[in-house]
Amino acid sequence: MNNKSWLYWVVICFCFLPFVSPAVALCIGIVFSFLGIRHDSIHRYTSRVLQVSIVLLGFGMGLEEVITASKSGFVQTLISVSLVMTGGIVLGRLLKVEKNTTLLIAAGTAICGGSAIAAVAPIIKSENYQNSFALIVVFVLNAIALLLFPLIGQRLGLSQEVFGNWAAIAIHDTSSVVGAGAIYGEKALQVATTVKLIRALWIIPLSIVLAFFSKNGDKRSIKFPWFILLFVAAILFA
Repeated sequence: MNNKSWLYWVVICFCFLPFVSPAVALCIGIVFSFLGIRHDSIHRYTSRVLQVSIVLLGFGMGLEEVITASKSGFVQTLISVSLVMTGGIVLGRLLKVEKNTTLLIAAGTAICGGSAIAAVAPIIKSENYQNSFALIVVFVLNAIALLLFPLIGQRLGLSQEVFGNWAAIAIHDTSSVVGAGAIYGEKALQVATTVKLIRALWIIPLSIVLAFFSKNGDKRSIKFPWFILLFVAAILFA
């Protein structure tokens, strides 16, 4: 194990400490990436770690609170996803952006960031450069949101519930939503996670619609986010 690899794993362990906020961990990750200190093989496990973390979070959440957040979250996510997808497609046409790139960015913005892009890409058979561009756009916006949203929420005096709903609707990627909620407070984290997972479920109907209307659509590429069912099971058994 070389010095860079050793330092990489030490920093990962450091970021698990309770006093290290998600924003600090993100900044450390960005700095290490620019310095070329990274471990390529670990990226295949990051989504699994996030999914396991969300399932474990379910054990600490009350069923009544989740039901309350879900009732309001369904309508909010329906309106949000519909408006963002429509607005993204219209804006892409006005700016003369490639169709697949437009769909990828719109899906990533409307639903769940990189996960939505990864789900939509094989359905519309987009090129690698289109996938990469969409991921870069979404990642940059996620990083900015993770750092700024808690500060804006505190500045505006938003309650835990209001901030949780706002973060879940406005921030793209699930990891950034969880991070922003964790920074703001425990209640904000619970609300944000619940509403965000409801939002993530919209990837299923969106994938079906895209597969139906796309000339090269591949219906076999549609996947259900099964970890959400485990999250619900954790809440029920908590």
